[in-house]
Amino acid sequence: VPLKPGRSLMDWIRLTKSGKDLAGLKGRLIEVTEDELAKHNRKEDCWICIRGLVYNVTPYMEYHPGGEDELMKAAGMDGTDLFDQVHRWVNYESMLKECLVGRMALKPVSVSKGECFRIKYLIFYPKLYVFFLYFLFYSYDWFQTDSLITIVIYTKQKDMNPDFVIVDCQDKRLRGEIIMNDYSYVLEVDLDHAVEEDFLIKIAEKIGKVEINLKKKDNVHWKMLGQPLENHNTFIKCKNRGLFYRKCKLVSKTQVTHNTKLFCFKLPKSTHFHIPIGQHVYLKQVIAGTEVVKPYTPLLPFLPLDFKEPSCHDDANIYLMIKIYPSGLFTQALDHLQVGDGISISNPEGNFKKSQAEAVEDLFLLAAGTGFTPMVKLLSFALAEVVTLRTAKLIFFNKTEDDILWRNQLEQLALKDERFEVQFVLSEPAKDWVGKQGRISSSLLSELVERSRKDSKVLICICGPTPFTEQGVQ
Repeated sequence: VPLKPGRSLMDWIRLTKSGKDLAGLKGRLIEVTEDELAKHNRKEDCWICIRGLVYNVTPYMEYHPGGEDELMKAAGMDGTDLFDQVHRWVNYESMLKECLVGRMALKPVSVSKGECFRIKYLIFYPKLYVFFLYFLFYSYDWFQTDSLITIVIYTKQKDMNPDFVIVDCQDKRLRGEIIMNDYSYVLEVDLDHAVEEDFLIKIAEKIGKVEINLKKKDNVHWKMLGQPLENHNTFIKCKNRGLFYRKCKLVSKTQVTHNTKLFCFKLPKSTHFHIPIGQHVYLKQVIAGTEVVKPYTPLLPFLPLDFKEPSCHDDANIYLMIKIYPSGLFTQALDHLQVGDGISISNPEGNFKKSQAEAVEDLFLLAAGTGFTPMVKLLSFALAEVVTLRTAKLIFFNKTEDDILWRNQLEQLALKDERFEVQFVLSEPAKDWVGKQGRISSSLLSELVERSRKDSKVLICICGPTPFTEQGVQ
């Protein structure tokens, strides 16, 4: 939502550094009961609990980019689930540390003997289920030669592919993560000896075996793989696992439109991951002593025009198309990065599955502004690899002609591939604009979204600012 002047993220950071008592307890921390928390449920007196910690968010109300109403949904309550749904990536502990009231008090529970077995069963069964999954799918082993260390993870998963495997090896610390639907398995050790930066990943897709080959720096016999770290050999839900970052270097920065640039960041040699279609990464910067995190969807460096061959991965680089806002704290800091500067980039995240598009006949992509970015890889995949595809249509909403991203490339692709069509829609067109104009609406979409045949299989994907997306879904 539009914020009042003086209510930017930078203004909030300045306020937290001012020494003002934002929690309202003069530096004390208290234990908060559910009853006490429930009393603080008004805009002028609002406490929220996130993961067992209670914050007085009253002073933050006017600074919240999502608006006061969103915060009020969790007023006087535990807002953890709501927070995770909207933006679990935000470093709230850093942003709200001066607003900390204290910790939630543990609620005493008394049960009768008759209820005891039922409660134990309910608590035990989900843990047993996760343990069973872990036991069923994951185990690992390692062995060595004079020059190599080989780690083998047996997932017992069919159709294992590189999109599910993430490996980082920095300063003797090895971290391997394997994604299985909503769960992830992590192997994390401080290695016994140093290894070379580059390593090799081999995946036996049919039997689900993942092999990590590390080159020894010194020709010595290892007594053990290494010292297990906190998350080693764990199998838990992805959403319960903290984001993992690695430092990436800015390679190039290219102007796309008057206010949007294409950034290219190079992954370390010691990192291996693919970014699946429709998934995003988080960028983290420390600005004025506060960690600030934002999500962006990687795309291709350009729009391929020849789809005879399946699209190839550029695994060494991450390309991000980012709009630079004049008063945007994060994007301004990004724009000031020089080639060679570093920034922290997370593992990929997201719910979109490539399988959703594998048998589609009509693909409609509704994008507004930089909501275009997730459409690039999806469009490339569909035109190159979806054999059932008959039509792919991008309906691209922008304010003015100058805001249209990759217009020439999109028009060239439409000429080159008869399956693809692009429709530009402007909300603030110049007088000489002859194309579609307006905002997203049912009347406009009913005119532009049409099946190629009566019973064709359709997929519609939408991305843009929240009001655009919500209106489009309706």
